[in-house]
Amino acid sequence: MTKVTTRRSALMLGLAAGLALGGFAGLVHAQAYPARPIKLVVPFPAGGGTDIVARKLAEHLREELGQPVIVDNKAGASGNIGADSVARSAPDGYTLMLTSAPFAIAPAVFKNPSFDPVKDFTPVAQIASVPLLVVTRAESPLRSIADLVAVAKKDGNAISYATFGNGAPPHLVGERMKSLGGFGMTHVPYKGGQAALPDILSGQIGVAIMDVVSMTPLIKAGRLRALAITGPVRSPAFPDLPTLSQAGIPFDTVGWYAVFGPAGMDAAVTARLNGALNKVMARPDMRSLLIDSGSMPVEPQTPAQWAAAFKDNVQVWGRVARESGASVD
Repeated sequence: MTKVTTRRSALMLGLAAGLALGGFAGLVHAQAYPARPIKLVVPFPAGGGTDIVARKLAEHLREELGQPVIVDNKAGASGNIGADSVARSAPDGYTLMLTSAPFAIAPAVFKNPSFDPVKDFTPVAQIASVPLLVVTRAESPLRSIADLVAVAKKDGNAISYATFGNGAPPHLVGERMKSLGGFGMTHVPYKGGQAALPDILSGQIGVAIMDVVSMTPLIKAGRLRALAITGPVRSPAFPDLPTLSQAGIPFDTVGWYAVFGPAGMDAAVTARLNGALNKVMARPDMRSLLIDSGSMPVEPQTPAQWAAAFKDNVQVWGRVARESGASVD
């Protein structure tokens, strides 16, 4: 055997050993993970739908992972402040984010977002499909979307609608409703759904478009009346409530809850988290929490499957945002 061949063989053996050691190191890292508490950032205020799900999810993840999972609310700018903090965190699996569809919309409505939702994050798992509700106070004369349209067509300033922020899915839905239905409404953004409640319940705001999780208890308590729900199908929690399309506004795009980490997370750690999340979301009490609140469980996906679906979702919501004309300076 020549010296060149010998050197080449040694190089190949060294490369193979290095790859094997690298894979072994990743496996050891995943097996050792987690070795300390995990922070779960919620980029919205406490008390909203995302926060409600996150706190229950954190309880079960602690059991699955053997470490505390601490919910950290970092609200502001339709979820962008919290998302930015996660994008800048170490990709070690100890800083995660539970967020919703506003995250996918950011590039389409903010002129200079500080992050790219596709490039700057590691998709871990989608955990639910989350419709939005069009609601009004229980004493409102509006009893259907048809009533809303009739009043708004007579006077474009007669109806104001609350959302939990500029550029968020409820804002886009409201603008699409106006465009598709040929009527006017005035958008009034709030810093979270809970902040809007006093004005909704007092009648200062005509209607609100909010997440189903935070609004469902108030509907069931008789304090709010639901007029319609977004999405392609009715919710099992509200079988008599029409979808927007069934109510005459042909719009069926729906939101979601999902977990992300910073870009560059170890694949084995990501898979470990994905498996733990899928197990938690299969628990009867988690499924009941989603279904009873109007959300819908989703079939388990691998990180790669969710990454592909999320990339498509960014494009879909971007198209909705552009068609609505909504933007945030």
